Amino acid sequence: MEDRADMNMKSPVRGGRRSVRLASIGSVALLAGLLSGPGSAADEGTKPVTLAYDCGTKGRDVAATVEVSVEVPATGEVGRPVQPGPATVAVVLSRTDLDGLLPTGADAVVSTATLTVEVAQNDQSVQAQWADLGAPGTPLPPDGAVRLVHSGEVPSVTVGTPGNVRFTARELTVGLRSAAAPGQESDAASATLTCEPEEGQDGRLATVLVPGGPDAEPSGTPGTAEHGGSGEKSGEGIVVEQEDTPAEDADPCPVGPATGEMDRSEAPQAPPGDPTRETDVPTGGTFGCAYAVGIANVRKLNGAMIINDPARTPALISVMAIKHTSNRAASAKGGAYTRLDSLGNLKLPDAESTFLTFGFQPVSAKVAFENGPMTISTGNIGSGAQRIAFSTAYFKQSLRLYDVKVNGTPLDVGGNCRTVAPYKVVLNGGAKYVNVYSGGLLEGDVDIPPFAGCGTGGEDLDALFTASISGPGNLISMNQGTTCIPSSPNNLCPPSMPKMPGTDS
Repeated sequence: MEDRADMNMKSPVRGGRRSVRLASIGSVALLAGLLSGPGSAADEGTKPVTLAYDCGTKGRDVAATVEVSVEVPATGEVGRPVQPGPATVAVVLSRTDLDGLLPTGADAVVSTATLTVEVAQNDQSVQAQWADLGAPGTPLPPDGAVRLVHSGEVPSVTVGTPGNVRFTARELTVGLRSAAAPGQESDAASATLTCEPEEGQDGRLATVLVPGGPDAEPSGTPGTAEHGGSGEKSGEGIVVEQEDTPAEDADPCPVGPATGEMDRSEAPQAPPGDPTRETDVPTGGTFGCAYAVGIANVRKLNGAMIINDPARTPALISVMAIKHTSNRAASAKGGAYTRLDSLGNLKLPDAESTFLTFGFQPVSAKVAFENGPMTISTGNIGSGAQRIAFSTAYFKQSLRLYDVKVNGTPLDVGGNCRTVAPYKVVLNGGAKYVNVYSGGLLEGDVDIPPFAGCGTGGEDLDALFTASISGPGNLISMNQGTTCIPSSPNNLCPPSMPKMPGTDS
């Protein structure tokens, strides 16, 4: 797993707005944090475009504010794909409007968005579908505005003639579903908003210049893609490359069920009083999977790093949701207490990156992560106005370094250059981590232990890595998307890809 250059050695991130869920990634975040790898320069971006939309559903008129952000290259070439994205579509609705669309008592909403984008060049145009952009579970405030942030990849566009290519926002559909009860047997709680831009708005999102000249001739037959993939034509010389539709029988969770023992010691315990009722769920929990992405800081290197980069090949967390419960009634001595415990596993790919030792010495290395089982606990202490929500994710992690190079020269560290012992990773989200199905924000500081076993032929390199990496105060900030539960009719599948912590939400 390589890290992107645009995150290379940025200033530390203390906090973030989004969360992560199964913290396993979080652990990885940590050491990935010390590695920052090369990448390509980002394409030129465009400023967010804010539009007013009129929406309707179930005989209701709903007003929405929609903000669209997408990166596009400044220029393109005839006959070669122009790739926008990834795109972000933020939809702001009032809590009052949502009351009529979601079941009573819903405390979070999961949503998807599909934006129709007109792609025009010269006197031709095509309708592109930026489809199934997902938003993670969003907590619902008691009143005010609710901001649903959808993001995802969008199709490329190929043109057969020179001329500016214009991208303009058109119809928007938003699917809404309560995240309070993902195991419901019916989709009665779902609602769909169909929205049109208010009159008088431009809706222009971006323009890409495709220059002409004596050698600029159409590549192949107009309206036909020369590269792989399925093409869709709606105008002479313009092709939108929609993603291939996955087979209906494709496995939405291509990972095995989470295994291992849970450790609930890091979760907030019930206040003194009557004993709690401890229950092991007879089914052993509900199998699911989720994506989690994050940012980790390494304090000594004054740098921040992407973990489980969504732009590459991110790994899935395997979850056994709600394996154990702990409850005490509000009327009991000590007051109300509820805790739901879930188990998670994540096997991350090795990372390959570069970091600056002592601020000046470039060292490249590969890192392997060994993660223990994760315990994810969510719940509440107290009741009424005194109720306090909590969420924790806890696991242990070790890391091993190999294929080390200093200024491009190999440095043989042997096959067992690793932290001397597993270290604890404890991430907390309070009320920001909604539940095991919806995810949320989890953060924590990690103490990286010293290294041992580094070096061969009598050369001891332990001190080098210990001095440059080990120590306390390394922040991990993780964001988890919704959890796909294949066995449930209302299953939130496939799992959604969350936004990186620290980005606007």
